[in-house]
Amino acid sequence: MQLDLNLLAALDALLEEGSVAGAAERLHVTAPAMSRSLGRIRRTTGDQILVRTGRTMTPTPYAIAVREQVHELLQQVQGVLAPSRDLDLTTLERTFTLRWHDSLVARGGPALLAAVREQAPGVRLRFIAESSTDTPELRRGEVDLEANANPRTESDIRAERVAESPHVIVVRRGHPLTRAEAVTAEQYAAAEHITISRRGTLGNAFDDALARLGLTRRVVATAPTQAAAFEFVRGSDLLATAPESTARSAAADLGMALLPLPLELPPAPVYLSWHQRYDTDRAHVWLRDLARTALAGSTMEPRRAPR
Repeated sequence: MQLDLNLLAALDALLEEGSVAGAAERLHVTAPAMSRSLGRIRRTTGDQILVRTGRTMTPTPYAIAVREQVHELLQQVQGVLAPSRDLDLTTLERTFTLRWHDSLVARGGPALLAAVREQAPGVRLRFIAESSTDTPELRRGEVDLEANANPRTESDIRAERVAESPHVIVVRRGHPLTRAEAVTAEQYAAAEHITISRRGTLGNAFDDALARLGLTRRVVATAPTQAAAFEFVRGSDLLATAPESTARSAAADLGMALLPLPLELPPAPVYLSWHQRYDTDRAHVWLRDLARTALAGSTMEPRRAPR
């Protein structure tokens, strides 16, 4: 069997784009040429790969099953055939997709974009919202970098802790707790709370810490983002608890106050995650370095090395 590596690249593009036209544009070939490649792939594999459903193309079960393997194989082939290729940032044209927690986009996104535009003007960044459930886009190569408080545990996902920040209480200015010399755990527990959870989870580590003191709190609502939670807080006596690094500027803009959290809790971590297929991808390595700097910048506490 004679293998044509061009078909592997064509198959990867077809599976990623889901259309002949999109794959042709991605590989800078004509649509008829890509149609011929699809025909050869169908004859080689004995599978239709993409079938028409109305006005769109739908991947077959076989295509879905091999999509990730095909992408990884192509990455490996490219690494073998061009192992010493230098990265020219001035001519690099690439779009990176980043799924970051909304507060991290607000705090670290502008610094990252500024650095990217200065060094590689042909690179574009796509910041997309987090889902309420765990999704496989990172493993499929559809998301290049994740940044949030939760490390991924899959064996093929890299997770690096790049920053951390203590938690604080966020209240409106003039809230009764702002008149206390120091907020106690009892006062914190007695207040009404809004939690920040993209999954709508009512309980979290703060409840566990209170339980160890024999205390409970009342959570009256959840909000999917920090910005939404702060809008609830600014017009009520509700409390929100958030990392100081991401809450500081938002609280100042909205006219709110930050109070020390009277609980013994570890700082809120920030993890940067990516799929192992990009470990040696020079452009991806460059972007990761910039992302680390942006996330561990002046508004965050850099990750301290263990003693």
